[in-house]
Amino acid sequence: MPWKLLWRNVLGHPVRSLLTVGAVAIAVFLVCVLQAVTSGLTRTLSSAAANRLLVQSAVSLFVDLPLSYQQKIAAVPGIEAICKWQWFGGRYEQDKGGFFPQFGIDPDTFAASYPEITIVEGSYADFQRERTACMVGIDTATKYGWKIGQTVPIAGTIFQRTDGRPWEFTVRAIYTSNSAAVDKISLYFPFHYLQESVEQGGAIGPDGVGVYMLRVAKGSDPLAVQQAVDGMFANGPQRVQTTTEAEFNRQFISMLGDVPTLLQLIGGAVLFAIFFAVLNTMLMAGRERTRAIGVMKALGFTDHTTGALLVAESLLLCMLGAALGIGLGLAAEAPFAAATGAFLPGFGFDEATLWLGAGIALGTGLVAGLLPGWRAARMNTIAALREVG
Repeated sequence: MPWKLLWRNVLGHPVRSLLTVGAVAIAVFLVCVLQAVTSGLTRTLSSAAANRLLVQSAVSLFVDLPLSYQQKIAAVPGIEAICKWQWFGGRYEQDKGGFFPQFGIDPDTFAASYPEITIVEGSYADFQRERTACMVGIDTATKYGWKIGQTVPIAGTIFQRTDGRPWEFTVRAIYTSNSAAVDKISLYFPFHYLQESVEQGGAIGPDGVGVYMLRVAKGSDPLAVQQAVDGMFANGPQRVQTTTEAEFNRQFISMLGDVPTLLQLIGGAVLFAIFFAVLNTMLMAGRERTRAIGVMKALGFTDHTTGALLVAESLLLCMLGAALGIGLGLAAEAPFAAATGAFLPGFGFDEATLWLGAGIALGTGLVAGLLPGWRAARMNTIAALREVG
């Protein structure tokens, strides 16, 4: 293969080559991002714990359950611990556009129920004993520069203080997570702080709790526990729906629509467009070099070599685009992960995703180069010399 001639052909039209490489790079970048989102959804669901169940209102996730349900649910055989989860929905006072989840939880049962969580700064004991303490994910703490002992003002939206001031939480623990099922951006605070504030008139907001998390005892059947809890409230006063953690996460994600199918359609459209863009580039290159191909054959170059040059050029352009696209994807991985952490803790570029991007570029380059390569290989030398490209 005359490599110098290959590079000369590529650099002969620098603008066209650059645009082709850029188009392939954007396509590979988009495909990698879309695949990473799909893989992240899968990892988030597959990482869910088998011994955790979520109890919500059978009407809607946005309808709170009575606090009196906790004691009744805790008495169901097979339940080792129960923990409240109340969506707070506040806004950080110093970053109105920023978003991260906040939850009121039961500190006494939360840590043992989520072994995926590790405290990296501060202590869980301090968080557990202080009424206005909070525990925050390492990504959010890093983003805002929060330190242990710092007071964080959160403006209430669902729960508002009657004095008009923001809620204030003191950072006592910063956590990380080793599971895609648990994000690294949430802020947790004791539920009883929220409950007492509402009951004593210091704040206004809905009564009850959004979700009860149940930790199933080892050796107990989660399905039996699930059926027992649902059956207990089958006749009211408010019916409940108990699901596994994986199913709960799946329902939450489905609120966004059929994301995987949508991403596949977008990815398919991108590939369809980029294939014809590269094919058009190579057909133009083949037509322009008709006389050059005739000269090469007259000088002794074989049909195989003249055809392979165009295929190799197509592959080179696409692989350069793939390298650029994968590089852009890796550079954008951290910002994308931070932006999607609230809904997609499992986002990330794994090895399979990167190989998929490279494989798509390789396949596109090969197929797009075959037609002009085949035309060059079968071209008659005299006819090529006579033709004006």
